[in-house]
Amino acid sequence: MSFIRIAVLALLVPLSGVAAPVTVKGSDTMVILVQRWAEDFMKKNPGTKIQVTGGGSGTGISALLNGTTDIASSSRAIKEAEQEKLRGRYNTPGHEIAVAKDGVAFYVNEKNPLSSLTMNQLKQIYLGDITNWKDVGGPDAKIIVYSRENSSGTYVFVKDHLLNGDDFAASAQTLPGTAAVVNAVAKEKFGIGYGGAAYGKGIRELKVKVGDDEVAPSLENVKSGKYPLARDLYFYLRGKPADEAKGFIDFCLSEPGQKIVSHVGYFPIR
Repeated sequence: MSFIRIAVLALLVPLSGVAAPVTVKGSDTMVILVQRWAEDFMKKNPGTKIQVTGGGSGTGISALLNGTTDIASSSRAIKEAEQEKLRGRYNTPGHEIAVAKDGVAFYVNEKNPLSSLTMNQLKQIYLGDITNWKDVGGPDAKIIVYSRENSSGTYVFVKDHLLNGDDFAASAQTLPGTAAVVNAVAKEKFGIGYGGAAYGKGIRELKVKVGDDEVAPSLENVKSGKYPLARDLYFYLRGKPADEAKGFIDFCLSEPGQKIVSHVGYFPIR
């Protein structure tokens, strides 16, 4: 796929001298980050309103296609079929803006003695081929697997990059957001879940074994690509940038905006 990559965006036209709100919808992984960006931007620009909602990356991109949001936030790259719909409806393939970096982390309960798993072990757990912790060096206990709903960009990312497109185990319990996954694993001694690195509070993030190394989803490892589940976080839009939304995206990519990325727990894009 080819995209027009830009660093600014706007879609709104002032009505009767008053600018309409800039709407951002999509990724639950990104919602805390985008809310923080919006809060800081509106403090500095009191005449501008930024409305932020979650619902999942797929939901945000669908809203972009339907014309019901100005910006879609997404923790996965847009699909070719979605790009084709944009082209058919708006005569544009859309614009992709990478605004932050993340490492998809796998969470276990703090009482779990394991510190790392290989990519293949994680894959076998999520396919349902490994069902007991003892088979990966842990206690003799059933693995309780938590996943995300299929509208989630993180779900799609894990399916594509860990499971190689195969389906998740039927026994995996689907939860509506990363915060729900973290909460479930924090309460379940033998649970495992996944999500953005910024959500790893109250539980422990597993390192990923790569050869003889145990690689954590840290800034250095994510930016270098050493962490095997590193990814970009995106804004998608339909049209040419201008006006209030341009200012908002400029702020997100500015030095103060990227400091917010680090404060929230993700990693700067540059």
